[in-house]
Amino acid sequence: MLLMGASAPVIPGIGGMGAPYDTVEAERTFDFGYRAILDRTLENTLAGTLALEGLRGLSSIDPNIALTSLDGKLLLSSARNVVAEYPLPDATDVRGWSRLTVTVALDARGLSESLRDADPERIYEAVFDAILSRLDVYSRYSGAREARELRANRNGFGGIGIRFELVDGDIRITEVMADSPAGKAGLLVGDLLTHVDGQPVSGLSRDELSKRLRGPVDSRINVGIRRGYKPMDLALRRDLIVPETVHTGFADGIGVFRLTGFNKSTADTLRRDLLTLRQTHGDALTGVVIDMRGNPGGFLDQAVEVADLFIGDGPIISTRGRHPLSNQSYDARSGDIGEDLPVAVIMDGKAASAAEIVAAALQDSGHGVVVGTSSYGKGTVQSLIELPNQGELHLTWSRFHAPSGYALHGLGVRPNICTSGQDSGSFSLSQSVNNPGNANAVGAQLAQWRQSGIDDHALRATLRDRCPAQAHVDGERDLAIARQLIADPVLYGSALAMSAPTGLSAAQIIPPGDRPAATGARGN
Repeated sequence: MLLMGASAPVIPGIGGMGAPYDTVEAERTFDFGYRAILDRTLENTLAGTLALEGLRGLSSIDPNIALTSLDGKLLLSSARNVVAEYPLPDATDVRGWSRLTVTVALDARGLSESLRDADPERIYEAVFDAILSRLDVYSRYSGAREARELRANRNGFGGIGIRFELVDGDIRITEVMADSPAGKAGLLVGDLLTHVDGQPVSGLSRDELSKRLRGPVDSRINVGIRRGYKPMDLALRRDLIVPETVHTGFADGIGVFRLTGFNKSTADTLRRDLLTLRQTHGDALTGVVIDMRGNPGGFLDQAVEVADLFIGDGPIISTRGRHPLSNQSYDARSGDIGEDLPVAVIMDGKAASAAEIVAAALQDSGHGVVVGTSSYGKGTVQSLIELPNQGELHLTWSRFHAPSGYALHGLGVRPNICTSGQDSGSFSLSQSVNNPGNANAVGAQLAQWRQSGIDDHALRATLRDRCPAQAHVDGERDLAIARQLIADPVLYGSALAMSAPTGLSAAQIIPPGDRPAATGARGN
């Protein structure tokens, strides 16, 4: 947690107009941000290079503002007229460049009505966005408001456990989370929310209503609802609400887990639901489908734990970057409850990051068959840095490498069973798996996939074109194929052999159903 200054001077806009500009907080924020970027990014750079790029971002607010570096000085121009010049600090002087950033931004506000009216968050956004956009497409800045929402989604928040939508002036409850305060109090989908703590909520925006509903864990809240024509008042206590990312189903001996993200509770929830299925259905549970279509990713440690549930031993993922702490390797530990189960993983072109870690680990270890399209190819790790203004920097500081060694970034995961461009009437799973020519072609492509270097852009583009990334989030065909694989051990074994890791022949692959069952359930 970062402590804020208690009595920072506030300098108003020219003539008392414009958003206040807290120069002490601004200097602290830029200094902290510049140091974080210099320390963590994949490529080495200098404070001067960062700050100059950031200051040029002020033109995104007012295109008439321009900054030029010339003969050891920084020139500030407005409408092509130079109006100020500043001596440049040493290229490595972070504090000096932070102070210069604040000074130039303050002076630019005196020249530009657009900058004068911009609040400090808009200034931070302009500077940091200009810097981070030159680093890579995934490094970015989140302002204080957005960062609060992101932290709530990752870590949870004090709330009552509902989702809602605004419909024709009404606030309609669309979801009530199980075991939440709302669920325990008897709120139902379709109820209309009318009051919070005695105050009407009609006309509030989504953000305003969320602020009313959220608060400290264990604090009291009274909500008024209308069910049909009947008004009701309910007294609740807020609880820690962690958005659900695991949605579980079971039919015909197959457990289906839809993972929509990876937050702090994903692995524990999946472990709990899998244990429940095993205890409830016993040997009737023949395998599982992990559906990660459209999953944008999330926490690295959660992806590792999810993969570990089904892998007995061996590598799961490694990360490599410039910072010493960014170089890590993660291995599976034996004793989890899914190691003896056949697994089919469904991916599409929107599945990224943590979802790709799970899919690659299961595929490379010979513990899972991947169905669908090539994944997104977002194979980088972002380090989250909370700034003094409560905003966040999302800094790319390392790249994922699959167990077989290839870098996921820009490539993604290639499925064993590719459904890109296929429709339900033309696709034959048996033909796809049992045709020797097709199976050999897939095996050869996967071998090339694993051997392609991160800078071999032409080869990687060619490989991805053979199974293009497509959005399959709402389709039923890929789920039907995954279920068919789990239901047919022969087909499953043949599909598994397609992705036999380097150095392991198809004959050496042991389908999960033939492996010894785990004797315990670690972590339960």
